[in-house]
Amino acid sequence: MHHVHLRRAAGALVLTLAMTAGCGSTGSAGQQASTGAGADQSAAATRVFAADNGEVTIPADPKRVVATGYAVPSLIEADAALVGISSWRRGLPMMSDEDRATYDRLEKIAGETAAETNYEAIAKAKPDLIVIGVPAPAMADLDMDRLKSIAPVVAIGPTVPSAWRELSQRQSDAAGRSVNFGEAKAAYEKKAGELAAKYKDALSSLKFGHVGAYGEIAGGTFQREFAGSWGTNIATDIGVSYYGEVKKKGGNAADVTEYPSIEELNESLGEADAITYTVQADGKPNEAVQYVLDSKLWKSLPAVKAGKAFPIRYTEAATYASAMKTLDAIDQALAPLLAQ
Repeated sequence: MHHVHLRRAAGALVLTLAMTAGCGSTGSAGQQASTGAGADQSAAATRVFAADNGEVTIPADPKRVVATGYAVPSLIEADAALVGISSWRRGLPMMSDEDRATYDRLEKIAGETAAETNYEAIAKAKPDLIVIGVPAPAMADLDMDRLKSIAPVVAIGPTVPSAWRELSQRQSDAAGRSVNFGEAKAAYEKKAGELAAKYKDALSSLKFGHVGAYGEIAGGTFQREFAGSWGTNIATDIGVSYYGEVKKKGGNAADVTEYPSIEELNESLGEADAITYTVQADGKPNEAVQYVLDSKLWKSLPAVKAGKAFPIRYTEAATYASAMKTLDAIDQALAPLLAQ
């Protein structure tokens, strides 16, 4: 469930995302918990993990993992020992063929929202760890006591959009796949660095603005995203500079995005030298973005008149592997700057 929709329905997110690599494992990962006489000590090894729901004792090497929400793509990519997942339709266009095959194969134990959790299906999957990756407001729709009766539960949910980096790291760590996470992170950083060098001169003097995909036509608003939001945080990694900030910070996602009226388009984006805007995986804008593009005020913006408005695909990437597609899309979109 997209964080913007949750924000509108339940208010600003209230999680505080732990930023420390290693994700709060305390004590020895070799801390043992015997399961009876003759039990395999290594199979019973546990550790204490610092999750959003407190310190939780989990298996050191989980063998049967259930994942929901934002934990789904990160744990598929990390090759975690998954036995059940929630659906994650918003991320399907960004999955590799191999990851999509894994997604399709796995048992769906929940729908797109936390309220669509199937507790019987989770119990039937016999997990030894449940990783909940939903925003704080959605946690109210979960029966945590029931989940805890099935297996240890760690909640690792999103705050600001750019925090997917730490979020996916913590989720991978909980599932015992930190090494796999590190490989994906290194590949992303290498590619982002190469693009930063490629566009350094072209981007150095430009101030960017961004139009996101979640404005409301009925309310006559558009979504302005600032640095750290979905549409901007990956572009920032290659040197794109987004100017300004929200007029009134509301905490978490509301710190990096706002919803001005369409009449405020010039006031909001008039200082931009260039503008990026979110489009769907097929390259087409959704209705909310098309509403902005069709506005006479849009056509009068200096950046648009100068031919510096660039559509960006895959702006909702929430893992390093999926963000590689976003980097490719940004490279493709900004290529005309190299010829100017």
